[in-house]
Amino acid sequence: MIQIRKSADRGHANHGWLDSHHTFSFADYHDPAHVQFSVLRVINEDRVVPGAGFPAHGHRDMEIVSYVLEGGLEHKDSLGTGSVIRPGDVQRMSAGTGVRHSEFNASKSELVHFLQIWILPKTNGIAPGYEQKHFPPDDLSGRLRLIASPDGHDGSVTIHQDARLYATKLDGALTAAHALTAGRRAYVHVARGSVTLNGTPLAAGDGARIENETRLFLEQGRDAEVLVFDLP
Repeated sequence: MIQIRKSADRGHANHGWLDSHHTFSFADYHDPAHVQFSVLRVINEDRVVPGAGFPAHGHRDMEIVSYVLEGGLEHKDSLGTGSVIRPGDVQRMSAGTGVRHSEFNASKSELVHFLQIWILPKTNGIAPGYEQKHFPPDDLSGRLRLIASPDGHDGSVTIHQDARLYATKLDGALTAAHALTAGRRAYVHVARGSVTLNGTPLAAGDGARIENETRLFLEQGRDAEVLVFDLP
């Protein structure tokens, strides 16, 4: 079964400096039908104007993955980590027993466009941690590239949950497929462009909840960048 959630049906908040779309309930947006899916709690699509951002704030017991689509996101945290995340970079921060961080647009002239993803951890109270990896465009072209996993397989960042996150870029005749084992669920999010999932067309911002399926097939991409979550 595949349930489509259109981009326009997401929660939306425009604060001037921040334009944000929420796939799941977040902040002032609450939708009892879309609080989370499996262990996937948040997919926020954020656009931050030049020089603005999120001042230092705290998190606990959450696996937070940042995925930049355009521009540069400057990250600083209470672990002493500081970096600028750009397209192709994947950042994982395990909040665990508690961490504070800030995120700002690193540019004074260009917008930063990114996805912030929250995954519930398998165990609460772990030590906070940080990891960042780079995945060149060719690594994502015409294949589902593993970018986050519970064991760091194939150079992915490590998350503390039995979930796997894949990314792909599809255009023209390029395709990508993913097999789901019995009892596993999936969520597909189209970050940009358009694509067809198992015969159903999806556009930028659209998502799909997937249960009781054995195979996902992505095709007919037009400048598409897609994230696929394999979930318990």
